[in-house]
Amino acid sequence: MTMISLRKVSKKFSRVPALTDITFTIEENVITGIVGRNGAGKTTLLKMIAGFQKTSEGELRVFDENPVGSLLVSANTIYIDDAMSYPKSMTLEELLKEFSRFYANWNEEIAMRLVDYFAIPLNTRHRFLSKGKRSTFNAIVGIAARCPLTIFDEPTVGMDLAARNDFYRALLKDYILLPRTILLSSHYIDEMKDVLEDLLVIHRKQVCYHGSVSDLQEAHLSLRGTKEQLTKGTLGKTAVSKTTRGLHEEWIMENDFSEAERTELIRQGITNAAVSLNDAYLALTEQPRGGIDDVFNA
Repeated sequence: MTMISLRKVSKKFSRVPALTDITFTIEENVITGIVGRNGAGKTTLLKMIAGFQKTSEGELRVFDENPVGSLLVSANTIYIDDAMSYPKSMTLEELLKEFSRFYANWNEEIAMRLVDYFAIPLNTRHRFLSKGKRSTFNAIVGIAARCPLTIFDEPTVGMDLAARNDFYRALLKDYILLPRTILLSSHYIDEMKDVLEDLLVIHRKQVCYHGSVSDLQEAHLSLRGTKEQLTKGTLGKTAVSKTTRGLHEEWIMENDFSEAERTELIRQGITNAAVSLNDAYLALTEQPRGGIDDVFNA
């Protein structure tokens, strides 16, 4: 079943484009990473899907409805970000009781176990928590609500490395217990890679990749050697990005190399290896002249 569908969707703010001609579908019960550089339009996209903002052009359907003003979308969606605010007079314990009344799939046992694990003081107010603890509490709400459509927009802001790793493990474990459609936006791509099934990359206001994580990595190859070696060894091939690393260079290439060609690269002294998810993502969103190195090599 298709959970989210966009066809030629664009969004403008005062005639300034935020997203342009976006088309994709997301099936139910899939965890999809939404990634892109700052200003790419990730938050705008997620807020339109949640029904918080209208599209400027095109068609957007969630649960087969326009999400803006839809009670069906509102009742079955939760949107978690670092700007969440709650009634100032209510303690965290009181908030959790209200959530149990509002969210049909709320799992109180999971919520309380996570609150205890992350040492969240329930007798205090949300605004009195540290930034990292506020994000952690919000993330707990997002997990325990178990909404059919769960949206996390940069949920780990302020969390330390251990808390971020624990969040992703908790999210995956609960997803296995109760699969649902999860959209997860974060700048820490390598940290969330183990929970992702699909990746949607937004670059220059458009979708430049939507598919499986493994397919994206396999579509690229990392080569290392001198500039002369790489120039000679990659004739007729497409370099996605080039980076200088000491006396050598690393080129991320489109991976259309045969096994024989890769063997020949090794013979020429060029090392080749699979790329990490983060490197594959950066290769898609690099500046066209090779990144920051060109600033100093001009």
